[in-house]
Amino acid sequence: MAARGHVQDPNDRRLRPIYDYLDNGNNKMAIQQADKLLKKHKDLHCAKVLKAIGLQRTGKQDEAFTLAQEVATLEPTDDNSLQALTILYREMHRPELVTKLYEAAVRKVPLSEEYHSHLFMAYARVGEYKKMQQAGMALYKIVPKNPYYFWSVMSLVMQVQLYFMILERLGKCVEALDVIRGPLGEKLTSELQSRENKCMMLYQRLQRWPECNALAHKLLLKNPDDWQFYPSYFDSLFHLIDQSWNPPEEEEHCAEGPVHYTVADVVRFVEDRIKAEDGKDSRLLRGPYLARLELIHRLRERGCPEESQLGEPLELMVQFFGKFGDKPCCITDLKIYLHLLSPDQHVQFINRLGEAVPLGEEGPEGFAFPEDTKALQRHLCVCQLSRALGLHHALDTDGKLRLIAELKAHYRHGLRFGKTSLKTELQFSDMYCLMAAHVYIDLWTETEDENMVWQCLGVLQEGLSHSPSNAQFKLLLLLLYCRLGAFEPVVDLYSSLDAKHVQHDTIGYLLTRYAESLGQFAAASQSCNFSLRFFHSNQKDTSEYIIQAYKYGAFEKIPEFIALRSRLNQSLHFAQVRNERMLLDLFLEADIVLSLEESVKAMGLSPEEDDIPWDSMRDNRDLTVFTSWDPKDRHLTDEHRHLSLEEETVWLRIRSLTLRLLASLALLGHTPSQQNSVVANENGVGDKASVFSSLLSQLDQTVQKAAQIPEKRTQYPFLGPPSTRLAPALSSGTCQCQVAALQLSVHLQELEIAGLDESSELQTQICNGFKSLVVQLQEILNKCKGDLLEMKDSKLKTQPSLLENLVFFVETVCIVFWMASYCAKVLRPLKASLQKKKKKKKDTNTTLPAVVCGFQELTGSLQELLTQALDHIKGQETGISALKLASLTLEGPTEEEGSFTRAAMDKVQSSYLRSLQEVGDLLKKRAETVKTLKI
Repeated sequence: MAARGHVQDPNDRRLRPIYDYLDNGNNKMAIQQADKLLKKHKDLHCAKVLKAIGLQRTGKQDEAFTLAQEVATLEPTDDNSLQALTILYREMHRPELVTKLYEAAVRKVPLSEEYHSHLFMAYARVGEYKKMQQAGMALYKIVPKNPYYFWSVMSLVMQVQLYFMILERLGKCVEALDVIRGPLGEKLTSELQSRENKCMMLYQRLQRWPECNALAHKLLLKNPDDWQFYPSYFDSLFHLIDQSWNPPEEEEHCAEGPVHYTVADVVRFVEDRIKAEDGKDSRLLRGPYLARLELIHRLRERGCPEESQLGEPLELMVQFFGKFGDKPCCITDLKIYLHLLSPDQHVQFINRLGEAVPLGEEGPEGFAFPEDTKALQRHLCVCQLSRALGLHHALDTDGKLRLIAELKAHYRHGLRFGKTSLKTELQFSDMYCLMAAHVYIDLWTETEDENMVWQCLGVLQEGLSHSPSNAQFKLLLLLLYCRLGAFEPVVDLYSSLDAKHVQHDTIGYLLTRYAESLGQFAAASQSCNFSLRFFHSNQKDTSEYIIQAYKYGAFEKIPEFIALRSRLNQSLHFAQVRNERMLLDLFLEADIVLSLEESVKAMGLSPEEDDIPWDSMRDNRDLTVFTSWDPKDRHLTDEHRHLSLEEETVWLRIRSLTLRLLASLALLGHTPSQQNSVVANENGVGDKASVFSSLLSQLDQTVQKAAQIPEKRTQYPFLGPPSTRLAPALSSGTCQCQVAALQLSVHLQELEIAGLDESSELQTQICNGFKSLVVQLQEILNKCKGDLLEMKDSKLKTQPSLLENLVFFVETVCIVFWMASYCAKVLRPLKASLQKKKKKKKDTNTTLPAVVCGFQELTGSLQELLTQALDHIKGQETGISALKLASLTLEGPTEEEGSFTRAAMDKVQSSYLRSLQEVGDLLKKRAETVKTLKI
């Protein structure tokens, strides 16, 4: 705000105090100063706009917009007003209004370089490429500077880019190929090999396999280590074989050059690349050696006898290990070709690799250790490959425990190589520690012995103490604490990951999935804010990135920024976090800090509008963020991904409809009587009721559909996507109870129209609904009972599902309260009207209508349920606080290891107490609101 350029206007001195107040965040004083100035200078437009900025920042958006439009309609041309309006519209997220502002300014001052430049940038913010081109040329005509001409050209190129994308999406690949291979092809972007990549993609779509093969062959001759072209090279070969393709007799093979159309040609080509590598004195390239294994895999799939010409896979992989085994990438290279080994070769293969690892003499524990980091890397690779072949999983419990002891010994021995490492650097032996944790997890899931998970937490905490920057340690600790229901340590772990930019979208789900469900509402708000800050800044900042790309000539980045903006706006995680944050705010504040209606209004919630892009929603989660060496039969499959997305989408739909129903409930008007129903409809009350009924019907159908998902759900891998809250929400009866509570609101609308005189059946139905709600709430509360943390036979046991059910109980109680609050609003005038009628008729009958009695019973029962829940929480707090974790006998070989395990236990204990305290505090506040439900 302070950087307003060189303003020579005499009014600048008068405006400066307002600017200073706004810069310092003192918006109220800025408004007052602007009012004072406007009393003396009514036509000082900039003062009006600065006042509007102050109003916008104090939450008075409507007033701010009205004031701004008063100035905008005058089409100002002074720099102060234009810049202030630009700032205001940007804060209002209305960039399209800036274009109108500068269009008017350019019309009035057609030779202004500054205004034309601002107009171009305003068009860039809203993606008006054609108008950008025109504005750029207009600017160049006024001020013939090269950058302005380039702006216009780039806008034209953007149109070509769009043209190419449209052709591609329409399936007009021949035309798209003509564009790429034509004169514009190389101008579209300056990325390395971009034209070749696009050509390759179009050749594949057009099934022009000769061109595809020749282009891949040509590029691999240039760079035999460029892996992306090997798959295209092999794919095209087999397509040509299947088509019995032969080259033309006299002409060139194809436009891209000679074609390798036989297996012999391709085998020769790969062998030649390997011979070239073997004859080198310099650093070897891995690409050709891996291409040979890939070709064996492809030939074996097709049953081609030429496979044997390339060699025996076991020998080739042993040779590869000999050449590259001391590199961390060796495991990822070989892991994908392990299926080429027969099961009876697995042990032989590992033994052969073990022979190539130089180890020292055996120590007293029976383990031999590497003497340098290269030997350590080779030994580690052998361990990783053993796990990938399933040899770890095949061990019995004792075998796994011995393996853990060996891995931990190698980890601690390897720490000596990193004594001088910086805190930001990883230890050479960290992967041993991580693998030991994975074996502990195997034992925990197989035996359900919780001692294994405590030991696992201990070894990871120990690893983190030596490698404070190890993201894999933090991620696995985060997952394990969440699985144990302990959210308190998780926020700090996630913060220390220092997730950057798009990572909040790709890995944020690990945090937000468990945020609210584990009862730590303050931390849940913080977790949602981590992600929301990023998404909101993306919406605002991406336009600025595009502007900067134009400004500094980084034109090739512009399409990437546009694609990123689209990807993030359609993100599943964004929709989830935004929805959960609003629900959380309602659960914590509605009818406590503000009324439900005020809370909904403050959020700008409109029940009629569904702003989630269901049809174009993108699952941007990184489901392979955890390092894993599990065998293929334990990998995350496409079916797992599909089921996870289906489950996430259904749960989001349930939560979104619940939020919109609560907004609709808050906005429901009153229809005083049947006779006034026409007036009511004119006021929109009838519309609101129909919106509520429509949403409720959708929610009911979605819950029914959701009930079928757990039936077909398979068990996800431990390191795969976390299950949503859907299954426990259904099994606890939460979804059903919430739908029933909202359904009662519909009956109350009917009662409001019918009155108390002629509605005995309806009243009976509502009373039965009240009783049913109490029974359902009691059942949910019963599923919360039990010991969250207990000590049995000197072992610590957890039941985190009890905590999740307790949070479901709290959420459902909130929704039942809001229904009851609406019920009270409906019944008060009806009861008062009935009493007036009785007075007129001098009716002495004091019997209350059935629905009023039923409502009083409901509020009494709710009070009892809350007392019962609070007693349960108090009992749990007392029991958990009394646990003496120091007295536990831990099965750790060293005292240091035991101290790390005990520290992890302390964190879980502390987290449970924090969760119980926050849930208890919220229930106490809700108990206070019961007193307002009198009629």
